[in-house]
Amino acid sequence: MKVEYPSADCVVYGVKKAHEQQRKGMVGTPRNRLASRRPLWVVALIILVCLSILGAYIYPPTLLKVKVCPAFCGGGRFEGLSRTPPSPPPPPRIFSDHEIAARTVAADILKMPSNSINVPKIAFMFLTPGPLPFERLWEEFFRGHEGKYSVYVHASKRNTLKTAWKSPVFLNRDITSQKVDWGKITMVDAERRLLMNALQDENNQHFVLLSESCVPLRSFDFVYDYLIRHNVSFVDCFDDPGPHGRGRYTVPFLPEIYINEWRKGAQWFTVKRQHALLIVADFVYYSKFKQFCKPGAETHNCYPDEHYVQTFLHMMDPSGISNWSVTHVDWSEGKWHPKKYSRDEINIKLLKNIQKQISRRPCMVNGELRPCYLFARKFMPDTLDILLGIFPNITNT
Repeated sequence: MKVEYPSADCVVYGVKKAHEQQRKGMVGTPRNRLASRRPLWVVALIILVCLSILGAYIYPPTLLKVKVCPAFCGGGRFEGLSRTPPSPPPPPRIFSDHEIAARTVAADILKMPSNSINVPKIAFMFLTPGPLPFERLWEEFFRGHEGKYSVYVHASKRNTLKTAWKSPVFLNRDITSQKVDWGKITMVDAERRLLMNALQDENNQHFVLLSESCVPLRSFDFVYDYLIRHNVSFVDCFDDPGPHGRGRYTVPFLPEIYINEWRKGAQWFTVKRQHALLIVADFVYYSKFKQFCKPGAETHNCYPDEHYVQTFLHMMDPSGISNWSVTHVDWSEGKWHPKKYSRDEINIKLLKNIQKQISRRPCMVNGELRPCYLFARKFMPDTLDILLGIFPNITNT
């Protein structure tokens, strides 16, 4: 129904009426003057109503961001803030032929049962630029457990290895290696190269990536039971919304990788055999990281070793990874590299404290609360003799 808005004459009438009443009040008796003041409130109210109606006519409510319906507009009901209509759901993801092939292979690999092996082995894969400063410490760790482990060494400076190994544990265990640059895809290439070599032994059922500065925190028996008993890969994997997480994502990763699938984590992983097969068989997602994840890029820094395995396994098998690494690293100094433990800092108390530390949250494996860390880094080479002395005391649990 159309609303007839009064004209400005209403306001003029009100003003005249007020002046007329005021004049009568001034010439009357005091009692009459007091009585004449009472209708002024009525007149003032009429003026206010007229001004409100006039304002509503000049500035209708439809021009306001807040959608209201005052009594003058007929409804007399508050409609509330206007809402933007909900966006339609995104269209279903259409995979390319390469993605369909990759995901089909991944699904079949994940369905594969673990090999029924009487004594499964753990492959210890050392990624190092040269000799291992803690070779003797690792020899003590492996002592008496032959047949339960394999060792593989990727050393980018192969010329140093001809006479480097002093322990039979590492003798002839170095693989064909290539140059590795910090923060570049060659780091991931070295990880994949280690996995390719270790997968050739069908008895290897779990694969541990270690650096030259890593040391064991537990006994071999403890580590073996921890990794073999749980059919889980221990990969540090989390969603970081900041500049060092999602800030490293870039649009060219589409359509294969969406930003909500992007993950970050420490490089040092342990993976079960099915996940190791997935990593070495992948070409589709690896090629994206090789092309678009580079340090020192014009728009952003991206480090493949902190994102590729983490994002890829999160996409392929999110329930099959633990989301924390069993290798402890101390980032409390707030630098680009983690803390380096010097000779003066090494003692039993330090290593016991590292054993008790937790990751971002308590570490649960298949509903069971477990210690978070089996290994630790970065230890300086001159700490070897101290670590050899206290190693039996920290690994008796």
